[in-house]
Amino acid sequence: MSKNNKFRGTGVAIVTPFYKDNAIDFKSFGKLVDHIINGGVEYIVVLGTTGESVTLTKEEKKSVVAHVIETIDNRVPLVLGLGGNNTQEILNSLSHSTDFNHISAILSVSPYYNKPNQRGIYQHYKAISEACPVPVILYNVPGRTNSNITADTTLKLANDFKNIIGIKEASGNLEQCMKIIKNKPKDFLVISGDDLLTLPMIACGADGVISVVANAFPKDFSEMTRQILAGNVKDAQKIHYKLADIIEQLFADGNPAGIKAALELLNIAPANLRLPLVKVNKATQNALAELIDTYK
Repeated sequence: MSKNNKFRGTGVAIVTPFYKDNAIDFKSFGKLVDHIINGGVEYIVVLGTTGESVTLTKEEKKSVVAHVIETIDNRVPLVLGLGGNNTQEILNSLSHSTDFNHISAILSVSPYYNKPNQRGIYQHYKAISEACPVPVILYNVPGRTNSNITADTTLKLANDFKNIIGIKEASGNLEQCMKIIKNKPKDFLVISGDDLLTLPMIACGADGVISVVANAFPKDFSEMTRQILAGNVKDAQKIHYKLADIIEQLFADGNPAGIKAALELLNIAPANLRLPLVKVNKATQNALAELIDTYK
């Protein structure tokens, strides 16, 4: 059995709940972690994009990680979001500011804003790989970074560095994903970064998902993922289409505003966000309320 199997299935990009005054709501955070784990997911990802990590101070990030580690209590693996567009800053975090004793891997987003070419992206991840004490999962999300990690670069990194164990692929480009799946090393994971594309990506040979909707509906979404991984297409399709309209609304007015609205409607966590993000508009709020009210 591959040592990477713990990341096969459903990971959840967990939100960071806030009070109205912007302070972190640790009580709701604990409730959310328990809700997600009780829903049967395979692992949790903290301090990702959905966790609004860019608006947290270094001290807040440490507090969040410590709280999540304590609440998880070794029930599922924890992946830490640790990426950015300053390679040296990430290396500094890896060397002295992060406790990796309870962290199973890092998820590292491709550099954004400064738009490195493919050689720059390769060298960035090479430096991270050589400094990181735990496995590294690449994160390709061109819609946010404005640059794409090509299939060739992904495959070169996968072959050159043993501790680069997978990629969260959120390019939306199934052709690119299939090229990676076809040519990757055996144990290298291809993980969907898009809830609605999880079923087709796994059907093409991907290994799972790092999900947003599973914050709210962990039981159904992780079951859908398990069914398609097992080749039970019809069972997976049934759950996929049951959740499809909700997933569409979650992203209609931005992430994580949508999932936070859903969590508030489910009485799990408040919908507050830190600027520059704001709550969803009334149309999206009403659509989500109706969909969740009739969800069975």
